[in-house]
Amino acid sequence: MTEKEKMLAGELYTAFVPELMAGLARSKKLCEAYNCTPREETEKRQAILHALLGKHGKNCFIESNVWFDYGSNTEVGDNFYANHDCVFLDCNKITFGDNVFIAPQCGFYAAGHPLDAMIRREQREFARPITVGSDVWFGGGVKVLPGVTIGSNVVIGAGAVVVHDIPSDSVAVGNPARVVKSLPPLPD
Repeated sequence: MTEKEKMLAGELYTAFVPELMAGLARSKKLCEAYNCTPREETEKRQAILHALLGKHGKNCFIESNVWFDYGSNTEVGDNFYANHDCVFLDCNKITFGDNVFIAPQCGFYAAGHPLDAMIRREQREFARPITVGSDVWFGGGVKVLPGVTIGSNVVIGAGAVVVHDIPSDSVAVGNPARVVKSLPPLPD
C-alpha cells in the first residue's frame, strides 16, 4: 500500500514522500495563483478552482486567502461560499453538500498527529474524512477536526471547535462544540 493509499484509508502514513510532496506543491502553487488573482477576474479564479478542487458544483466562490493541502481531496456542492482566510487540510476527503456558507478564518483539519511522541518522531501522521451536509453555516473562526460528520440544516457558532459529530437540524457552539438548540427540519 502506498503512503497516499494509507493516507486516504485513515491509516498512519509518512507525508514526506515524493508522491505526496508533489501533490502538496501542486496545491500550494494553485492556491498562490488563486490568492493573487484579482476578485473581478472571475473566469480565471473559477478555472483555478476547477483545477484545484476534486469537485465543485455551481456557484462556488471562495475569498482570498485560502489554503488547501491537496485540494483534490475536497469536494463542494452547489452554492458554496467560503470567506477570507480559510484552511482546508484535506489529507483525507473533505466533503460539503449544497448551500454551505463559511465565515472567515475557519479551518477544516482532516489531518492529525498521533499522541505517541515516538511515532511523531518517525514523521507519521493520520487523516480522517470530514463530511458536511447541506444548508450549513459556519460562524467565524470555527475549527472542525478529523473524522467529524456534520448533518444538514446546521449552524456552528463562531469560535466553536467541532470534535464530535453534529446531528442535522441543530445549532452547536463552544469548545468542544455541543448542540444547544434544535432547528425545525427543512421542507423537502
